[in-house]
Formats: sequence, C-alpha cells, structure tokens
Amino acid sequence: METKTGLSNLGVVVSVRGSVVDIRFDEHLPPIYSVLLTGPEKKIVIEVLAQQDARHVRGIALTPTQGLARGMTVEDTGGPLKAPVGKAVLSRMFDVFGNTIDREAALSDVAWRSVHRAPPSLARRSTKSEVFETGIKVIDVLVPLERGGKAGLFGGAGVGKTVLLTEMIHNMIGHHEGVSIFCGIGERCREGEELYDAMKEAGVLPNMVMVFGQMNEPPGARFRVGHAALTMAEYFRDDEHRDVLLLVDNIFRFIQAGMEVSGLMGQMPSRLGYQPTMGTELSRLEERIANTDTGAITSIQAVYVPADDFTDPAAVHTFSHLSASVVLSRKRASEGLFPAIDPLQSNSKMVTPGIVGKRHYRLAQEIRRTLAQYAELKDIIAMLGLEQLSPEDRNVVVRARRLERFLTQPFFTTEQFTGLKGKLVSLKDALDGCERILNDEFKDYPESALYMIGTIDEAKAKAKPAAPAAKPGAKDAAGLRDKATSVPPPETGAKLQPNLEHAAGAHES
Repeated sequence: METKTGLSNLGVVVSVRGSVVDIRFDEHLPPIYSVLLTGPEKKIVIEVLAQQDARHVRGIALTPTQGLARGMTVEDTGGPLKAPVGKAVLSRMFDVFGNTIDREAALSDVAWRSVHRAPPSLARRSTKSEVFETGIKVIDVLVPLERGGKAGLFGGAGVGKTVLLTEMIHNMIGHHEGVSIFCGIGERCREGEELYDAMKEAGVLPNMVMVFGQMNEPPGARFRVGHAALTMAEYFRDDEHRDVLLLVDNIFRFIQAGMEVSGLMGQMPSRLGYQPTMGTELSRLEERIANTDTGAITSIQAVYVPADDFTDPAAVHTFSHLSASVVLSRKRASEGLFPAIDPLQSNSKMVTPGIVGKRHYRLAQEIRRTLAQYAELKDIIAMLGLEQLSPEDRNVVVRARRLERFLTQPFFTTEQFTGLKGKLVSLKDALDGCERILNDEFKDYPESALYMIGTIDEAKAKAKPAAPAAKPGAKDAAGLRDKATSVPPPETGAKLQPNLEHAAGAHES
C-alpha cells in the first residue's frame, strides 16, 4: 500500500511469540484483515487481527515464523487475503493463498477476490425448499438433502465417509452439471493426495476444485482456508449461475483452528477451552453457504465429535446450522451394508409432507417404524430364536431385513474394488422399491437378491438363476448363502438357530 508520500507503508516487528506478531507502524495503521509481508524474501505472511493502539497492530502468521526477528521491516500490502476465481481454477489444487500445489502449469486468466465477504442478503435468498437428489437410495428416501442446505456427515474412521463424499462428487458432476469444491481443513497430507489421485482416476477432476489447509500448517492458515474455498464457490454461484457442491472435511478442525488463534491472541477462553467468539466465527462461514435466486451452494460437511459427546459446544454450534444429519454406523459397515448409514440416528428437516410430498413422507415413516421394530426384536431373536416371535413380528423381520439390503447400493467410485457396476437410482425408483417390499411383494425372494442392486426390478433378474433346484449333494456356495441369509416366511415354520441373525450379517459382508 502506498501512503501520501508515494512510498510503501512500512512497519517494524516489535515482538514475536510463536505465530503472534506485534508490529509498529508510524505513518498509517493497517485496517483489520490486512495482509502484511515480512521476513527473508517477504515469504512470511501475517494477517492483522487487532489494532492495539494508534501505532501498533497484532497479527497472526499464516506461514511458519522461523527466521523472523525484532526490528525486521514489514510491508503492508494494502488489502485482505485473496483467492483466485474463474474457470481456470477448475481441476486444480490450491493452498490458502491461492497458490497451485499440484505441480501443474501456473494459473492464468483468473481474477482475485477478498476471502472476507458478506453473506447474500435476505432479498436475494431463495425462499423455497427443494430436495437435492444424490442418486443414493438411503439418503434420498430417509435423509433427503436440501438444495442450498448444509448436511453433516458424522462417523469415525473406516466407515465410508470419504467414499460417500467421493460418490456425491461423481453424481453431482455427471448428472447435475454442477461444480464440486473440496475443502480440506486440518487434512492429513496423505489423505489429500489420495483424494486427488482417486478423483483423477474417476475422471471427475475437470469440474472440481480442491483447496487444502493441512495439519502441518499454522492455525492461521487452517482458519482461513474455508473462507478461500467459499469465495471460489460464490463465483460459480453468483457469476456463472451454476449449482455448487461444497465438501468440507473437517468442520471441527475449523473451530479448532479458531480456538488456537484465539488462545494465541490472548483471549480468555469460554466453556471447555473454546474461543468466546466461536458462534460468530462459525456463522460467518456457514451463513455464506446459501440458496439464492441465481444458484445454490449445497454443503456436505464431515463433523468430528470429540469423545462422542454430542453436547460438546463445537458439535452443538455445528448442529444449529445443519438441515440434515447423516450418521454412519460401524456396526452396519461390519455387516457389509454400504453405505453404512444408520437410518434411525440420521435425520433431515426436509422430511415433511409439505416439502417431499405425502407419499414420500408416509413411506419414510413406515420404513423407519419397520426398522425400529426390527431393532427392538433383535434381542429376542438372539436369545430365544426367530420361531418364538408372533407371525406379525416375523413379517416385520422379513420386511426390515429386505429393506436393509435394498438400501445398499454399489458405487461408481468403488467399481475397481468391488467389481460391481455403480448404480444411480432416481427417487421415484427408490420409493417404488421400498413400497413394494413393505407390501410383501418380495417376501419369497432370497435376501441376497436385494443386496447391492439399483432398482427393485433387478432383484427379479438376480433371483432367476437360483430358481432351478441344485443336484442332491451339490455344494452351491450362492445357494447356501441365500439359504443362510433369508428369513423364511412365517408359514414355513422353519427352526432357526438363535444366532442366525449375526451369521447372516457375516455372510452378507
């Protein structure tokens, strides 16, 4: 920034405490959020977060501060942190400063915008709620996402969060003509590289942008990377009028970075050590994710819950912004039911008759009721056996187990691992399938016929080869599995071992 004399606005480093730097400016005090450059070759970037008095500012370093010392000259750039926007950012990978980190050619033909932007005004926001179809049966039927809404993805390691995110990127790009932006906050370097390679192999990179603030970077960089990704998303929504899918992994790391910055700045922490401004900081980020009259930013955010405590302030504040919560269950993953979404713990604000329609609402409630009854009956089946249940309860078990298997689905992004061709299922086909199962149309079909299929009609084609009786004494692996995994209709009166339910799950997986 140039002052009245025409020279750059220069300051001097007064103190360095880790990532916190105090700087004295004699002529012109830089405003809040200004970016300052200092250190050898001006490689150290500092963002002003507080004006101490008429001559001093306090900033947080967005890069490591090795080599920084008192008395060093600081240059005021005269503006805030900026992110590149434009069509040229597609298929590229960036850091928080907008530098490319994919070892490809340098950027050209891009504009730069401040990462600090106001949310869209209420006058520009769309007031109608629309369902965002993902092509994934269990989500579209039981936990429908909102176009322009925010969905939280809760789950531990190894239950399929990344696979689910990757599949949504694939479906969004291939069938929605949209743009996907992946924002890694506090990502491990390995995960970022693996995701980039997976996207390249899947052929979805041309309509995708990746922005990373990784675990090895200072808290200041991790704290701002979400704003940089949102600035790129807003360009596609407002200037190109395209729908954007914004994937954030992990939103808890954003809150954690804010907590570190707050502590370094000397602010008194609030409950459980979190920053006193946590609600405001999270709102500044989340409120920019909105549905306007020109396009929508739909966000899916992975949420880490500290010590599985859903009353933790970070989880509570995040919940208040979400329109859908998708909970992934390790138990379902161990049974081979993928995607491993727990339908009883997951919920969505969209499941109301006024938004999804009366038929969809009625079916969703009936499916939840059936699965909840089956969950209650599992203990009785484990202790006493299936034959001790009443005919009505046995019918519930038959329906619930077939619903569970029908709500599994082969993914496009896992074709090379499973050998199963990926399926995209429309909401109409998914609802029809669930309704026909609830009407006992597939009572006599083996459960395996409904496992990992797309539309319900595939079950009939899959069950046909198993129709001819096997030769006496022949060991047919598929037949044995079908026999083990299917619950006989009530009228057969077959005796089942008490632990059959668990054995069936193991066979299916």
